[in-house]
Amino acid sequence: MTGLEERSRPARVRLRLAGLSCGYFMVLLDSSILNVALPDIARDLGGSVASLQWTINAYLITFGALLLSSGAISDRYGAARVFRVGVAAFAVASLLCALAPTLAVLVALRAVQGAAAALIPAATLALIGQLHPEDDARAKALGFWGALSSAGFASGPVIGGLLVGAGGWRTVFVVNLPLAVTGLVLAGRFGLRSPRGERRLDWRAQLATIVFLGLLTHTIIEAGRDPRATLLPGALAVAALAVLVAVERRSRTPAFPRNMVRIPAVRTALTVGGGVQFLMVGTFFVLGLDLLEARHLTPALAGLALAPYTIGPMLSPLAGRATIAYGTRRTLRGGLLLIIAGHGAGAAVISAGAPYLALVPCLLIAGFGVSFVFVPLTSAIVGAAPDGRAGVAAGLFNAARQTGGSLGVGVLGSVMAVIGLGSATRVAFVISAVGATVLWVLVTFQGSVKQRQ
Repeated sequence: MTGLEERSRPARVRLRLAGLSCGYFMVLLDSSILNVALPDIARDLGGSVASLQWTINAYLITFGALLLSSGAISDRYGAARVFRVGVAAFAVASLLCALAPTLAVLVALRAVQGAAAALIPAATLALIGQLHPEDDARAKALGFWGALSSAGFASGPVIGGLLVGAGGWRTVFVVNLPLAVTGLVLAGRFGLRSPRGERRLDWRAQLATIVFLGLLTHTIIEAGRDPRATLLPGALAVAALAVLVAVERRSRTPAFPRNMVRIPAVRTALTVGGGVQFLMVGTFFVLGLDLLEARHLTPALAGLALAPYTIGPMLSPLAGRATIAYGTRRTLRGGLLLIIAGHGAGAAVISAGAPYLALVPCLLIAGFGVSFVFVPLTSAIVGAAPDGRAGVAAGLFNAARQTGGSLGVGVLGSVMAVIGLGSATRVAFVISAVGATVLWVLVTFQGSVKQRQ
């Protein structure tokens, strides 16, 4: 290798990392950008609030359910190839969403968007692992990746509110096109390649997983509105789970590989990652409704009011450096303590009837804590995966996170339907503080996350 090639390699690696992060940013952006656009969609396409919610649920359900297969697909067909296909398909689906003539068409296309989105996270993490095989370098890269991509979900309402105010709801889909092109150019221009693997896909297990998660999410969402309507989907969810267990026991390529789940770092990452996402996304959902419905802010102002959640995840590079300096377990425990402090203080502020500005520091602390949870967890699960299984481990981790987020919205949404929006925001903050405390105890006394020596 010549001196020029040696000097240019770090620049190429950084550009590839930026492209991969841009693709995942786009995916997470669409997980939340549509919330503030629902009233504008209703005026244009019609539909009740309940039916409009499916424009969000269709995306999250297919996204979370298909993440299990995305890891196996990434390993089998090559992470670089899967990344390019996923980003391109997402861009096409976004364009079609912007042109949707009816609400039913929009909901169907949002499901397609979610399926395309599911291909991207596992491939992205597998490629980062290839670009940075050393633990320290990988932790730094994941810090940058987390700073750019995790801000996508938090900034969704901000960007969405501004776009809706400027050009209507269709613009929230058009914004994905330049993001997709940027991600493909940066990640693909410099020849990202990855070999094909031999891992087979068990589509029976995948189908059973999709049906189970879809029915479970539907049951939880409906529980707060009409408990009688949950009997049939609840029974079907139990049946789907039984089928999934039976299929997994007979499968040679299970969606939940037993040798993978037995690894302590993997098991802890799945539990804590899904739990934190449950708490944060559920609280984020309820707080957004509180700003729009109870405080009567415009979509643009409501989005800007949620901005403090964005700043914390953007500081993920600090979490990467902390993981290197203090180890995975200490960094993770510190992040959970920040989440406990932020949401505990937030519950006190809301109970005291203080103005929204008093809540801003609480959101900043909690958002900062999220970075110190997901960066060490991501590094741990990718590093602990057996050779050739990084994509599967990444798929399991992201599936746990998205499933946790969907269930968080469902559970806290049901709580809100029962006790009302005024009390639900305070309860959501209390639940988040208590839940994060439980996870902190788990990490502290189980000791199953890989501790850096």
